[in-house]
Amino acid sequence: MIKLSFVPSARFARQSSLSAVLSAGLVMAAMAPAEAAKTTLNLGMSVEPTGLDPTIAAPVAIGQVTWQNVFEGLVRIDQAGKVQPQLAKSWEISPDGLTYTFKLQSGVRFHDGEAFDAAVAKFSLDRARGPDSVNPQKRFFASIASIDTPDAETLVLHLSAPTGSLIYWLGWPASVMVGPKTAAKDKVTPIGTGPFKFAGWAKGDKVELERNADYWNKDAAARLDKVTFRFIADPQAQAAALKAGDLDAFPEFAAPELMSSFDSDARLVTRIGNTELKVVAGMNNAKKPFDDKRVRQALMMAIDRKTVIDGAWSGLGTPIGSHYTPNDPGYQDMTGVLPYNVEKAKALLAEAGYPNGFTFTIKTPQMAYAPRSAEVMQAMLAETGVTMNIEPTEFPAKWVQDIMKDRNFDMTIVAHAEPLDIDIYARDPYYFNYKNPDFNALMKKVQETTDPAAQNAIYGQAQKILAEDVPALYLFVMPKLGVWDRKLKGLWENEPIPSNVLSGVSWEE
Repeated sequence: MIKLSFVPSARFARQSSLSAVLSAGLVMAAMAPAEAAKTTLNLGMSVEPTGLDPTIAAPVAIGQVTWQNVFEGLVRIDQAGKVQPQLAKSWEISPDGLTYTFKLQSGVRFHDGEAFDAAVAKFSLDRARGPDSVNPQKRFFASIASIDTPDAETLVLHLSAPTGSLIYWLGWPASVMVGPKTAAKDKVTPIGTGPFKFAGWAKGDKVELERNADYWNKDAAARLDKVTFRFIADPQAQAAALKAGDLDAFPEFAAPELMSSFDSDARLVTRIGNTELKVVAGMNNAKKPFDDKRVRQALMMAIDRKTVIDGAWSGLGTPIGSHYTPNDPGYQDMTGVLPYNVEKAKALLAEAGYPNGFTFTIKTPQMAYAPRSAEVMQAMLAETGVTMNIEPTEFPAKWVQDIMKDRNFDMTIVAHAEPLDIDIYARDPYYFNYKNPDFNALMKKVQETTDPAAQNAIYGQAQKILAEDVPALYLFVMPKLGVWDRKLKGLWENEPIPSNVLSGVSWEE
């Protein structure tokens, strides 16, 4: 018997080898995990904060970096604008509204290891309300007469008068808890209890945060390992950085006229949300001719709000007739109280003794909405014979000095960012120099009740007074213009309080 042997051809050998390689590759591909989601975020902001401690300075950019990221409060404001527990897990208010008892979370530590307890909470509030306090919202704490700490997890506030907004105010950036050992240095090296830790600040460029691996609240732990806040003032540069991928997100994009330029970019999405940014042209009510309500009413009726929004913010905005936004509890549309009517405006001016109009100056900070709005208003007021000169004013230093401190102005224009801040018209002193005892009484009354329905009714009366008295020209609420990578999830589309809350932000896998 002859034994036959089979020797494969070279071609067959090559095919067999290729099949083996392909099979191995398919097996390896099947075994390989899916591509991991990104864990870093580059986020853009138009304004660099002057410091990083929101309890010692007012600019909103401070809280937009550190509030809810580095620092936390007894309570927090959520995405819907509602108060939620945080370092205080619960609280009770006595029937007379004068005693607030908080039960605090246990096991909470600051980023440097210092424990958070009732004594620390007392320190934070005493620092905010004390005689040496520089807290930008010191008035929030004015009714706190004394503070007790029966044990490490119990904080008791005794008030001198009922304060219906106290719980809400305790959720603000100005009310965050700070460590006794580190508070003095929080302006440059913030140390809080939050889901992110401060990693570094390159002045003029960026602030970096990193994930807090020891964060006390496992249900709200950060999903990102690192966040970099990049500061870019020029809108064209903002847009270029987004399109190039140098930035992943710009939650408050500064140029409405450029929003449509992102429509063709498959990687990016745009979002238009709500804010508390009320653009108003405040008048010096103690100065002629603005001390005459008829003059103020005439100027309001000379302004077509829709035209202002079109010219100043590319049609993106909500007209308002009082110092209140549609987001606020008890909102009423007051734009119909003094609607656009040039002839009635002229008649009111003549009645007030200015048949030929008058001349005044508006001081405008350099933020884009201000000079744009002023230019549109200038043209409309001219139709009534009123001449408005526009004086650019550096913000914040020169503007704060001229307007807030010296009251050296006729009119100015600014976006008020504080939520539910209608009470500024009852503050004395405040730059409007507006005084109305009936309005002040309403602001006192609203604090004397904790019933939301009763508060809403009072706020409705207050809106009506401002709409008729017009201590400021009420123009529009600015929208929140967001641009970010479509794979990025969890950024707030609306802004009930100026912020960039990042604990719930993550990338799609």
